[in-house]
Amino acid sequence: MKALVIGSSGGIGRALEARLRAEPRFDAVATLSRSEDGFDICDETSIADAASNLRIRYGAFDLIINATGALVINGNVPEKTIKALSIDAMMAQFRVNAIGPALLLKHFHPLMPREMRSVFASLSARVGSIGDNRLGGWVSYRAAKAAQNQIIKTAALEIARTHPEAIVVTLHPGTVATRLSQPYSSGHQTVTPDHAAGRLLDVIANLSPSQSGGFFSYSGQPIDW
Repeated sequence: MKALVIGSSGGIGRALEARLRAEPRFDAVATLSRSEDGFDICDETSIADAASNLRIRYGAFDLIINATGALVINGNVPEKTIKALSIDAMMAQFRVNAIGPALLLKHFHPLMPREMRSVFASLSARVGSIGDNRLGGWVSYRAAKAAQNQIIKTAALEIARTHPEAIVVTLHPGTVATRLSQPYSSGHQTVTPDHAAGRLLDVIANLSPSQSGGFFSYSGQPIDW
Protein backbone atom coordinates (compact mmCIF):
# COMPACT_ATOMS: atom_id res chain seq x y z
CA MET A 1 0.00 0.00 0.00
CA LYS A 2 1.06 3.58 -0.68
CA ALA A 3 0.26 6.76 1.22
CA LEU A 4 0.78 10.46 0.56
CA VAL A 5 0.84 13.15 3.25
CA ILE A 6 0.42 16.70 1.95
CA GLY A 7 1.60 19.29 4.47
CA SER A 8 4.09 16.93 6.08
CA SER A 9 6.17 19.68 7.69
CA GLY A 10 3.35 20.76 10.03
CA GLY A 11 2.76 19.28 13.45
CA ILE A 12 -0.05 16.90 12.49
CA GLY A 13 1.40 16.20 9.04
CA ARG A 14 4.77 15.17 10.46
CA ALA A 15 3.10 12.93 13.02
CA LEU A 16 0.93 11.32 10.33
CA GLU A 17 4.03 10.63 8.24
CA ALA A 18 5.80 9.01 11.19
CA ARG A 19 2.80 6.85 12.03
CA LEU A 20 2.39 5.71 8.43
CA ARG A 21 6.08 4.88 8.04
CA ALA A 22 5.79 2.67 11.11
CA GLU A 23 2.84 0.77 9.58
CA PRO A 24 4.06 -2.48 7.97
CA ARG A 25 1.14 -2.47 5.52
CA PHE A 26 2.42 0.72 3.87
CA ASP A 27 5.45 -0.02 1.72
CA ALA A 28 5.74 3.58 0.48
CA VAL A 29 4.97 6.91 2.12
CA ALA A 30 5.40 10.05 0.01
CA THR A 31 5.28 13.60 1.36
CA LEU A 32 4.80 17.15 0.11
CA SER A 33 5.40 20.41 1.94
CA ARG A 34 6.35 23.98 1.26
CA SER A 35 9.50 23.92 3.42
CA GLU A 36 10.86 20.63 2.09
CA ASP A 37 9.65 20.57 -1.54
CA GLY A 38 8.60 24.12 -2.35
CA PHE A 39 5.05 22.80 -2.72
CA ASP A 40 2.49 25.61 -2.76
CA ILE A 41 -1.15 24.73 -2.14
CA CYS A 42 -2.14 28.16 -3.50
CA ASP A 43 -0.38 27.62 -6.84
CA GLU A 44 -2.13 25.30 -9.30
CA THR A 45 1.04 24.80 -11.35
CA SER A 46 2.86 23.59 -8.24
CA ILE A 47 0.02 21.18 -7.47
CA ALA A 48 -0.25 19.86 -11.02
CA ASP A 49 3.50 19.33 -11.32
CA ALA A 50 3.65 17.50 -8.00
CA ALA A 51 0.77 15.21 -8.99
CA SER A 52 2.44 14.42 -12.32
CA ASN A 53 5.78 13.64 -10.69
CA LEU A 54 4.20 11.43 -8.04
CA ARG A 55 2.22 9.51 -10.65
CA ILE A 56 5.44 8.71 -12.50
CA ARG A 57 7.26 7.63 -9.34
CA TYR A 58 4.52 5.86 -7.38
CA GLY A 59 1.53 5.25 -9.63
CA ALA A 60 -1.61 5.15 -7.47
CA PHE A 61 -2.05 5.92 -3.77
CA ASP A 62 -4.32 4.01 -1.39
CA LEU A 63 -4.36 6.94 1.04
CA ILE A 64 -3.96 10.67 0.44
CA ILE A 65 -4.14 12.96 3.47
CA ASN A 66 -4.25 16.73 3.17
CA ALA A 67 -2.83 18.09 6.43
CA THR A 68 -2.36 21.66 5.18
CA GLY A 69 -4.24 24.58 6.63
CA ALA A 70 -3.76 27.91 8.33
CA LEU A 71 -5.46 29.89 11.04
CA VAL A 72 -3.28 33.02 11.17
CA ILE A 73 -2.15 34.20 7.71
CA ASN A 74 0.11 37.20 7.15
CA GLY A 75 -0.40 38.20 10.76
CA ASN A 76 -4.19 38.33 10.46
CA VAL A 77 -5.70 36.62 13.50
CA PRO A 78 -9.28 35.27 13.56
CA GLU A 79 -11.85 38.08 13.74
CA LYS A 80 -13.76 38.43 16.98
CA THR A 81 -16.55 40.31 15.21
CA ILE A 82 -17.88 40.91 11.70
CA LYS A 83 -16.75 44.54 12.10
CA ALA A 84 -13.13 43.35 11.93
CA LEU A 85 -13.61 41.67 8.54
CA SER A 86 -10.94 42.34 5.89
CA ILE A 87 -11.24 41.40 2.22
CA ASP A 88 -7.57 40.46 1.95
CA ALA A 89 -7.62 38.36 5.12
CA MET A 90 -10.77 36.54 4.03
CA MET A 91 -9.39 35.86 0.56
CA ALA A 92 -6.21 34.45 2.09
CA GLN A 93 -8.26 32.08 4.25
CA PHE A 94 -10.20 30.84 1.24
CA ARG A 95 -7.04 30.35 -0.84
CA VAL A 96 -5.43 28.12 1.81
CA ASN A 97 -8.39 26.38 3.44
CA ALA A 98 -10.86 25.99 0.56
CA ILE A 99 -9.42 26.65 -2.90
CA GLY A 100 -6.21 24.77 -2.10
CA PRO A 101 -8.01 21.56 -1.09
CA ALA A 102 -10.25 21.88 -4.17
CA LEU A 103 -7.20 22.02 -6.42
CA LEU A 104 -5.71 19.02 -4.60
CA LEU A 105 -8.84 17.04 -5.40
CA LYS A 106 -8.73 18.18 -9.02
CA HIS A 107 -5.18 17.00 -9.59
CA PHE A 108 -4.71 14.17 -7.08
CA HIS A 109 -7.93 12.17 -7.27
CA PRO A 110 -6.75 10.59 -10.56
CA LEU A 111 -3.94 9.05 -8.48
CA MET A 112 -6.50 6.98 -6.56
CA PRO A 113 -7.09 3.43 -7.87
CA ARG A 114 -10.43 2.98 -9.64
CA GLU A 115 -11.44 -0.49 -8.47
CA MET A 116 -9.93 -0.69 -4.98
CA ARG A 117 -10.59 1.00 -1.65
CA SER A 118 -8.81 4.31 -1.42
CA VAL A 119 -9.15 7.37 0.81
CA PHE A 120 -8.71 11.09 0.28
CA ALA A 121 -8.98 12.75 3.70
CA SER A 122 -8.63 16.49 4.26
CA LEU A 123 -8.29 18.14 7.65
CA SER A 124 -11.11 20.55 8.39
CA ALA A 125 -12.28 21.94 11.74
CA ARG A 126 -15.40 21.71 13.87
CA VAL A 127 -15.71 25.50 13.70
CA GLY A 128 -16.51 25.02 10.00
CA SER A 129 -19.79 23.41 11.02
CA ILE A 130 -22.73 25.77 10.45
CA GLY A 131 -25.05 23.74 12.66
CA ASP A 132 -22.53 23.65 15.52
CA ASN A 133 -21.79 27.40 15.45
CA ARG A 134 -23.01 28.79 18.76
CA LEU A 135 -20.40 31.46 19.48
CA GLY A 136 -19.94 33.44 16.27
CA GLY A 137 -16.67 35.15 15.44
CA TRP A 138 -13.83 33.76 13.33
CA VAL A 139 -15.86 34.62 10.24
CA SER A 140 -13.22 34.06 7.57
CA TYR A 141 -11.78 30.84 9.00
CA ARG A 142 -15.23 29.36 9.69
CA ALA A 143 -16.45 30.24 6.20
CA ALA A 144 -13.35 28.84 4.48
CA LYS A 145 -13.58 25.54 6.36
CA ALA A 146 -17.32 25.33 5.65
CA ALA A 147 -16.52 25.89 1.98
CA GLN A 148 -13.97 23.09 2.09
CA ASN A 149 -16.59 20.77 3.56
CA GLN A 150 -18.94 21.55 0.67
CA ILE A 151 -16.13 21.02 -1.86
CA ILE A 152 -15.33 17.63 -0.36
CA LYS A 153 -19.00 16.61 -0.37
CA THR A 154 -19.45 17.66 -4.00
CA ALA A 155 -16.22 16.01 -5.16
CA ALA A 156 -17.11 12.79 -3.35
CA LEU A 157 -20.31 12.46 -5.37
CA GLU A 158 -18.43 12.97 -8.63
CA ILE A 159 -15.50 10.70 -7.77
CA ALA A 160 -17.85 7.87 -6.77
CA ARG A 161 -18.99 7.60 -10.40
CA THR A 162 -15.54 6.51 -11.56
CA HIS A 163 -14.07 5.23 -8.26
CA PRO A 164 -16.86 3.26 -6.55
CA GLU A 165 -14.62 2.14 -3.67
CA ALA A 166 -13.20 5.59 -2.98
CA ILE A 167 -13.77 7.43 0.30
CA VAL A 168 -13.49 11.23 0.25
CA VAL A 169 -13.97 12.93 3.63
CA THR A 170 -13.11 15.85 5.87
CA LEU A 171 -11.81 15.18 9.38
CA HIS A 172 -11.73 17.28 12.55
CA PRO A 173 -8.52 16.43 14.47
CA GLY A 174 -9.52 18.07 17.73
CA THR A 175 -7.41 20.66 19.53
CA VAL A 176 -3.84 19.62 18.89
CA ALA A 177 -0.78 21.07 20.62
CA THR A 178 0.78 22.76 17.58
CA ARG A 179 2.03 26.26 16.87
CA LEU A 180 -1.15 26.90 14.89
CA SER A 181 -3.54 26.18 17.76
CA GLN A 182 -1.45 27.05 20.83
CA PRO A 183 -2.58 30.69 21.16
CA TYR A 184 -6.24 29.59 20.99
CA SER A 185 -6.22 26.39 23.05
CA SER A 186 -7.03 27.92 26.43
CA GLY A 187 -9.99 26.11 27.96
CA HIS A 188 -9.74 23.21 25.51
CA GLN A 189 -8.28 19.80 26.15
CA THR A 190 -5.30 19.37 23.85
CA VAL A 191 -3.54 16.26 22.58
CA THR A 192 -0.11 15.75 21.09
CA PRO A 193 0.29 15.60 17.31
CA ASP A 194 1.21 11.92 17.57
CA HIS A 195 -1.95 11.13 19.53
CA ALA A 196 -4.05 13.12 17.06
CA ALA A 197 -2.45 11.30 14.13
CA GLY A 198 -3.22 7.92 15.67
CA ARG A 199 -6.86 8.84 16.20
CA LEU A 200 -7.24 10.15 12.65
CA LEU A 201 -5.71 7.03 11.13
CA ASP A 202 -8.04 4.87 13.25
CA VAL A 203 -11.03 6.78 11.89
CA ILE A 204 -9.77 6.43 8.32
CA ALA A 205 -9.22 2.69 8.75
CA ASN A 206 -12.85 2.19 9.77
CA LEU A 207 -14.54 4.27 7.07
CA SER A 208 -16.50 2.62 4.26
CA PRO A 209 -17.38 3.91 0.77
CA SER A 210 -20.95 4.50 1.95
CA GLN A 211 -19.55 7.24 4.24
CA SER A 212 -17.77 9.10 1.44
CA GLY A 213 -18.60 12.79 1.41
CA GLY A 214 -18.91 12.95 5.18
CA PHE A 215 -17.42 15.15 7.89
CA PHE A 216 -16.11 13.22 10.90
CA SER A 217 -14.49 14.00 14.23
CA TYR A 218 -11.41 12.30 15.66
CA SER A 219 -13.80 9.95 17.49
CA GLY A 220 -15.31 8.73 14.23
CA GLN A 221 -18.63 10.45 14.89
CA PRO A 222 -20.25 12.50 12.11
CA ILE A 223 -20.24 16.28 12.59
CA ASP A 224 -23.22 18.43 11.68
CA TRP A 225 -22.77 20.42 8.48
